[in-house]
Amino acid sequence: MSSVRAKKHLGQHFLTDKNIASKIVESLRPEGKYNQVLEVGPGMGILSDFLLQKEEYQTYLIDLDAESVQFLKRKYPQLGERLINGDFLELDFRQIFKGKLGIIGNFPYNISSQIIFKILDNRDIIPEMVGMFQKEVAERCSAKPGTKEYGILTVLINAYYKVEYLFTVKAGVFNPPPKVLSAVIRLSRNEVEALGCDEKLFWQVVKAGFNQRRKTLRNALSSLINKEKIGNEPMLDLRAERLSVGDFVELTNKIAESGRQND
Repeated sequence: MSSVRAKKHLGQHFLTDKNIASKIVESLRPEGKYNQVLEVGPGMGILSDFLLQKEEYQTYLIDLDAESVQFLKRKYPQLGERLINGDFLELDFRQIFKGKLGIIGNFPYNISSQIIFKILDNRDIIPEMVGMFQKEVAERCSAKPGTKEYGILTVLINAYYKVEYLFTVKAGVFNPPPKVLSAVIRLSRNEVEALGCDEKLFWQVVKAGFNQRRKTLRNALSSLINKEKIGNEPMLDLRAERLSVGDFVELTNKIAESGRQND
């Protein structure tokens, strides 16, 4: 069977180490939370080989690369409609999947953040994700308050998921080798059904706070806050990177309350 040519414009770097592929697949922990798994960007199927051995879930594959899809059709004729030629970022999960699903993949590094936001937008049906990212992105996902890696992505992910940095992967196990280190992380949906605040406003506060991260929140959030009503709130004198998820929830509620008082 012929191979698939890695395409730079699709950010493809095919994993070649079967031990690492097995380790990534074994990092999924469905444990009754879901019985469907979607692999994003399977390439030539090094993860798929291990996924399709699993009986506790049904595996689906999605790839934008038509050459890869043709290769995988020949390799896994049993998949049928579970092999999707399409864009993960445009996928309507509810049209294809009945119930909850896990997400796994050696993700294209050029759309890493978009993939995470797609998962966040569908967090009610995605209890778990195990994925390979550029190490820098993995570190941002798992960063702690007060560090330079801590940002919008960190806060929004940690609001809804427990983040685990699992292991680092060197460039030599890919074809072609990327110019950066890679890392595998696991996101596990937390038990919080709702954040306890206006979630749309929460997202606005987080994004506005970090978009001007060198400013104090009082200045960065000037378009969102009622300065007269919120007054001496001490959190506003900090920069966004100092606040935990819980702090942002509390601040969102105070902003919402001060806004209502002004109506």
